[in-house]
Amino acid sequence: MAGAQGFVRRIELPVPALGNNIADVERLKAVLKKELATDRVVVPLGVAKTLPGRLRAFNHRLKTVLFRETFGWRVVGVEDPDGSDPLCGIALDIGTTRVVARLMDLETGEALGESGFDNPQIRIAPDVLARIHHAKDAQGLEELRASIIESVNAKTRELCEGAGLGVESVYLMTCAGNTAMTHLFLGIDPSYIIREPYIPGVNVPDPMDAVSIGIRLNPNARVFLFPNIGSYFGGDLIAGILCAGIHQREAPSIMVDVGTNAEVVLGTRDWLIACAGAAGPALEGGMSKMGMTAGPGVIDRVVIDPETCNIEVHTIEEKPAIGICGSGMIDLAAQLFLSGMVDIRGKFSKDRCGDRLVATEGIHTFELVQAPESGTGQPIALSQVDLNSLTSSKAAMHSILEVIVQQTAGIGFDDLERFYVAGTFGSFIDPRSAISIGMLPDIPLEKFQVLGNSSLEGSARLLLDPDLFDEIATIRENLTYVELNVNQEFMNIFSGAKFYPHTEKSRFPSVTIWGQA
Repeated sequence: MAGAQGFVRRIELPVPALGNNIADVERLKAVLKKELATDRVVVPLGVAKTLPGRLRAFNHRLKTVLFRETFGWRVVGVEDPDGSDPLCGIALDIGTTRVVARLMDLETGEALGESGFDNPQIRIAPDVLARIHHAKDAQGLEELRASIIESVNAKTRELCEGAGLGVESVYLMTCAGNTAMTHLFLGIDPSYIIREPYIPGVNVPDPMDAVSIGIRLNPNARVFLFPNIGSYFGGDLIAGILCAGIHQREAPSIMVDVGTNAEVVLGTRDWLIACAGAAGPALEGGMSKMGMTAGPGVIDRVVIDPETCNIEVHTIEEKPAIGICGSGMIDLAAQLFLSGMVDIRGKFSKDRCGDRLVATEGIHTFELVQAPESGTGQPIALSQVDLNSLTSSKAAMHSILEVIVQQTAGIGFDDLERFYVAGTFGSFIDPRSAISIGMLPDIPLEKFQVLGNSSLEGSARLLLDPDLFDEIATIRENLTYVELNVNQEFMNIFSGAKFYPHTEKSRFPSVTIWGQA
């Protein structure tokens, strides 16, 4: 996809002579129109200013950096065809919690560097809703916008310096984020996203000059933000679909991305259905005092011997335990249930838990790591309240899947060709654990495929293949969003899914519980 058919093209212009007085810009346009099979090429003033000198310095041969617009193509750079420095793009995943940037060579497709940082808006307002409220006036909106733009500029400079380059080597930036993050990145009032009838300020931002939004790249650089579908389905999910390729498959596949919400896309090359629901916080560890994001000393895997109830935990970098992340939380719930330490109602069993189950302010609390072995000097513990929250989240996740697959599309889980799991949640989760507690359907493990950061991957792919703009447009046209808040079946399904693994055990034939045949 990179190279000859990408955003960088090597061209040669006719040498001017007496009797042929075609100007430099017009000669460049004529060659590019033929090369790109288009009837419109735009050469902005910033490029036109340097074109005459560069054209002659390079003997009328150029390496052009282009960007595809809705009307045709735009020239964003004219460089030495024999130059050795890479011409670059930045792919950006604008997450609510974490932002990740990847520096790409536009010609070779090589990743020259990648790095992430905590979204600085967290220091101003911790979650999306708080940020939208903070942005209710111009001062608050500008504070949020400036914080993310400044951090992106700092990270871009750091990545370029790490590759031995200056920021002027970056000509293109592709960005994907949810609807609210897109608005805050651009400084567009997001207030009406959360007010009935929930209308975003923009769903399809036009490509823009980097300088117009304060991004410091090449002076002529262009920025593209993936389009949103609506208030609750953002460009990060469009990028995820592009990454998974659901929109190209003949048989139905599904993609799940769990963050602040659980966002689900189901479909084929002919149709796409999407929905979102509040199933995220407990699965991220946000509901528990011991829950935290992945890092050294954080528990990411748990194993319990069903016969002896002996517990083994694995921590990142094998440091003393200080907490547990989402994948560890799901492992823990699954192991507690499979060993009989938690019953089908999601309640702790006093007999099976033994002295690890203590009463704290009248609430049963399970000590996963007892105080002497922890890295904090305090027990790493899961309360019944924490477990109830996790149970509700897993039930919501299963209910969302059942509504979109069985109720809306009218197919069964067995009909799915692939089950893609995206995001940080998908990078570490053990599908067997998620199946054991009834969070994900009981389908063959080989159908599950981890995508990692699909938002970043979709953004990076776009930097290498202009034809993907057409696929993005097709995805938007084919996608139907289902609103769960008005779905009457959802609450009925949710009630049945609040048991482990489910009230209908036949749905989970592979789950074997201690003490049962």
